[in-house]
Amino acid sequence: MMESLEQYLRHHAETMPGKIAVQAHDAAITYRQLWNDVTAEAEAISRDPRRAIVLKADRGWRFIGSYLATHLAGKVVVPVEKDIPDDKFKAIDKLVNTVGMDARVSDVLFTTGTTGKQKGTMISQQVILADADNLINAQGFSPELLFIITGPLNHIGSLSKIWPSIIVGATIYVMDGIKDPDAFFSVIENSPVKVATFQVPASLRILLQLGHDRLAALAHKIDFIETGAAPISQSDMEAMCRLLPDTRLYNTYASTETGIIATHNFNDGHCVAGCLGTVMKNSVLEINPDGFIECAGPTVMLGYCGDPEETARILIDGRIVTRDKGTIDDCGRLQLSGRDDDVINVGGFKVNPIEVEDVAMDIPAIADCICIAAPHPVLGWALRLLYQVENGCQLDNKSIARHMASKLERYKVPHLYTRVDKINRTYNGKLDRKSYRE
Repeated sequence: MMESLEQYLRHHAETMPGKIAVQAHDAAITYRQLWNDVTAEAEAISRDPRRAIVLKADRGWRFIGSYLATHLAGKVVVPVEKDIPDDKFKAIDKLVNTVGMDARVSDVLFTTGTTGKQKGTMISQQVILADADNLINAQGFSPELLFIITGPLNHIGSLSKIWPSIIVGATIYVMDGIKDPDAFFSVIENSPVKVATFQVPASLRILLQLGHDRLAALAHKIDFIETGAAPISQSDMEAMCRLLPDTRLYNTYASTETGIIATHNFNDGHCVAGCLGTVMKNSVLEINPDGFIECAGPTVMLGYCGDPEETARILIDGRIVTRDKGTIDDCGRLQLSGRDDDVINVGGFKVNPIEVEDVAMDIPAIADCICIAAPHPVLGWALRLLYQVENGCQLDNKSIARHMASKLERYKVPHLYTRVDKINRTYNGKLDRKSYRE
């Protein structure tokens, strides 16, 4: 095993110089061209006196080159959103270049937790290589693969797909989101090899809604699809299995802090929402006595940049103590129960809102929804379902309530129903529960 992504890139540039490494709508860059660009840019970056380089993560191939060049120059990469405000960009640049960092730090990835406080998660090349090795072994990355990346490259969901692709010598296709499903499907149609992609559940739902028939017609060209970052509904999982009977469909447990921990092909006979499969080869996963998931191994972060107190709260004796609750079934598979922060107490009964939302999403006319807590004069708190309706569909609250009552225990059935034009989601497709709590 080589010691960095850049060593693998150099190897491929020497052994298969003409193979396409990175492609976008306006460019196709070979491994030799990418290596030449990376080495040239690394020379310039090495003259920069700063330890850490903040990069705006646009969706083009040049970001990937700059990301690798910064590593090669011996600097820390700090990828940020491409349209980040100038004042926030400057604040991050000041932070990462004034606080002390472990010599092993390779990347600082900024995330926003449930408190809303921005945290810079520090990871090493060891983390990058261990995560990549997990994905290669568990999901079957190969040189004969075109991996389509549509998400933001400053977050682990998409950034982590660059790592195994470079290591095995696959081709990366970078797109600016999934706003144009036709463009996404055209890439699959025109690919000379099988394709794979990572899509958050919200994006998968867009593909199911707007490209149902086209997705089915391209089933033979799709090697695998991975989802994660947020729960996927049972109904969407089942729809994907029907449309893509021979495609591997993975639901993965990962976070910036823990790395990529477990994955499950739900198109292999066990299609159950919340099932995240068995732990990967470089990771350790346990459920602690309080029911929370704990992760260890070479994929876990080094800490939060400039925040030793928050680091000590979550990283204990080399183990990440998450706020996710879960169980391990008889086959050793992780079953996610939801986040402790999200549980709603209704008259003494604890309700996981994900279970309520999953049942609501079974209704074809519902495009999106979220279950939140609402004040109640007797119970203290009651369940409110906010829902968005598919264009052209008719739906009334009584119909939704009857459906919910037929599928859930009484205390899990929402008392209140509100139709809205849009459900708030974060940059990576997660339901923005914090905005509703506020």
